[in-house]
Amino acid sequence: MKDVFRIFQNSIKTQDVRRKILFTIGIFVVFRIFAYIPVSGVNLASLKALFSQNQFLGLLDIFSGGTLANFSVMALGLNPYINASIILQLATLVFPKLEALSKEGEAGRQKINQYTRFLTVPLAAVQAIGMYTLLRNQGIIATLVPIQLVSFIVTMTAGTMFLVWLGELISEKGIGNGISILIFAGIVGRIPVVFVQTVQTVTSENILSILTFLFIGVVVIAAIIFMNEAVRQIAVYYAKRVRGSKMYGGQTTHLPLRLNQAGVIPIIFAVSLVLFPSLIGNYLIASKNNIVHVIGLSMSSLFNPVGLFYNALYFFLVVGFTYFYTAVIFNPKKISDEIQKYGGFIPGIRPGTPTAHYLNYILTRITLAGATFLGSIAILPMIARAATGIETLLLGGTGILIVVSVVLETVRTLEAQLVMRNYERFVK
Repeated sequence: MKDVFRIFQNSIKTQDVRRKILFTIGIFVVFRIFAYIPVSGVNLASLKALFSQNQFLGLLDIFSGGTLANFSVMALGLNPYINASIILQLATLVFPKLEALSKEGEAGRQKINQYTRFLTVPLAAVQAIGMYTLLRNQGIIATLVPIQLVSFIVTMTAGTMFLVWLGELISEKGIGNGISILIFAGIVGRIPVVFVQTVQTVTSENILSILTFLFIGVVVIAAIIFMNEAVRQIAVYYAKRVRGSKMYGGQTTHLPLRLNQAGVIPIIFAVSLVLFPSLIGNYLIASKNNIVHVIGLSMSSLFNPVGLFYNALYFFLVVGFTYFYTAVIFNPKKISDEIQKYGGFIPGIRPGTPTAHYLNYILTRITLAGATFLGSIAILPMIARAATGIETLLLGGTGILIVVSVVLETVRTLEAQLVMRNYERFVK
């Protein structure tokens, strides 16, 4: 903990890093201002009453940073962009041209990001139509004429794209990890509201349950920090080489493999997918067709955030996306080639393909431990909330994971930027 505070303190002292931090804070302010600019024609009192009665919508509002309950111009949040990212990353496994593009370095990544933004627009438009239909069926928004509906869809889509732009600004000119930072800001921005709601429900009968919940939360946070910082060290030896009159190599180093290589991304991907069926179910419930209405009730019941099926699916999605994203960002063959190129080898393992197979074997095993832990922690607070009966504490494991993971990633990013500027005395 002291190291974290020291890194933040030294980041403030460094002019370039301080400028990036202040720029990021400025983006936060802009984000929170737009979060309270509502879309015209929405009955906010009825909308808030609906959210207070629906646990799924309350949970969804937390991840939108409160923009959904206020129904601001950014009410769709980053879900369309996240879904577009999932589709593009899955497409790289299917289409050889996209796979080749992803291997072209920075230029290829920029092109894929451009495709992701293009795909975000129609996804946001479709989600805006679905949101309008849901609210109209609930009597929260009046029936719009075509020109008003077009205006509504354009406004909601523009709000999402504006939010994506803010995230990219943080990535380019701020402290990095723009999308994750904005999701983090949205969750943290809702904590005071949730805290006040919880305090208002405190009685002598449930105070023990609240203390138990808080204790579990502290244990979960400590476990997340421990697992995120856990590293499997692979020893790498470099043979001595003579060039001219100088001798190179002859040293030993370590290749660090983190138990959770993918960070917070699998959690964001998983929650985006697991919440989608519940949204469809809530939309179908309002249908006048009996069959469609029953289907909507079944989907809402099946994907209830405190239900067994929902939590099981959420667990396996977190595990699956952890493996998927780890495979995307860590290439054992490339690492093996780099080690061999500079004359290195892993003791007991032949250079080249055997080294790649060995790294893949180790990575698969440690990723299983990390992914299982992430999935377990993700559903544990939800179970604890159901056991204690405290419904106002809707943050859940996903929110805790995102907040803690983003904080740790931000600390590492700031530390890396300090090292790049040769401030070794700050990070000794």
